[in-house]
Amino acid sequence: MFRRRNNELEVLLAHPGGPFFARKDDGAWTIPKGEAAPGEDLLTRAQIEFEEELGFRPKTFRGWIALGSIKQKGGKTVHAWAFEGDLPEPFEVKSNLFEMEWPPRSSKLKEFPEIDRAEFFTEEIARQKMKPAQIPFLDRLRAAVLPSTDPV
Repeated sequence: MFRRRNNELEVLLAHPGGPFFARKDDGAWTIPKGEAAPGEDLLTRAQIEFEEELGFRPKTFRGWIALGSIKQKGGKTVHAWAFEGDLPEPFEVKSNLFEMEWPPRSSKLKEFPEIDRAEFFTEEIARQKMKPAQIPFLDRLRAAVLPSTDPV
């Protein structure tokens, strides 16, 4: 999701939940995403994941902009789309939960939200906050929605 505020492009990023990301900030934020089943329509899965990870369903799913795909450091391929919108004020993330053993080797299972918070960031700040492998999505979004400033 992106919006335009004060003549600037802002993008919505999600901060991963759970103890491993609790103290991580720069380089840890991500676009809302998930894993698609074999043969599943990727745009439909992106729309479902957006709603599941944020607990918010946009009023419309029209106008999605294909941003292509990237390969993350761990080898996962991420396909992305963007759409213009905003979150209701006030907004509280209502994410799916995942279960993991915590503390490690304790044999105790604990639930954590997949996403613990989501915020809009200006493009400049988003480049610092998001996973480095996902930064090309910002470049592609900029090219798709902002007029070219290159000299003719």
